[in-house]
Amino acid sequence: MRQIVLASASPRRKELLKQLIGGHFLVYASSYGESFQPGLRPEELLIKHSVEKARDVAKQFNSGLVISADTSVIFGGDILGKPHSLEKAEEMLKKLNGQRFRVITGITVLDLDAGKEISEFESTTVWMAKMSEEQISAYVKTGEPLDKAGAFAAQGKGAVLVERIEGDFFNVVGLPLFRLGQILEQLGVSVFEEGFS
Repeated sequence: MRQIVLASASPRRKELLKQLIGGHFLVYASSYGESFQPGLRPEELLIKHSVEKARDVAKQFNSGLVISADTSVIFGGDILGKPHSLEKAEEMLKKLNGQRFRVITGITVLDLDAGKEISEFESTTVWMAKMSEEQISAYVKTGEPLDKAGAFAAQGKGAVLVERIEGDFFNVVGLPLFRLGQILEQLGVSVFEEGFS
């Protein structure tokens, strides 16, 4: 079986990749520093971030597949990343309260053996429930919104805030499994093959 490297420190991405291919992969966090670049559409920026993360981690390996992703919430033309304070999380949730928005993930897979690189993006539409200020405050106090794109975790307590979604649920969590499976197939790797369990 080919060596697979997840270029991410995200425990959510690790769990999702494990769900898809089993536990036989390495986790190696990228040191690439994400930055806003004017002139790029959100999809282009998130793909660029995923490419740079993958290339950064690929320097440490001679063979195998390197998988990376970058996820953000897009609302009103703005990219909402991860809040690093409770105040910022509350501000984001008030902005998204009762609104429809998109979650976009840029995803890159580098095949070091074949010298191939495939990058795509996945977009999912999310409808956030209408919440009271007390509900928002109570959710923020759980600490769950910290370090989550858009300040909510659809796979955690934040599930009660998500009225409905249209598209890939796993994309909202941080790793679009359908899109990843398609990219792996393009590179000649089937998630159903022996060894992926």
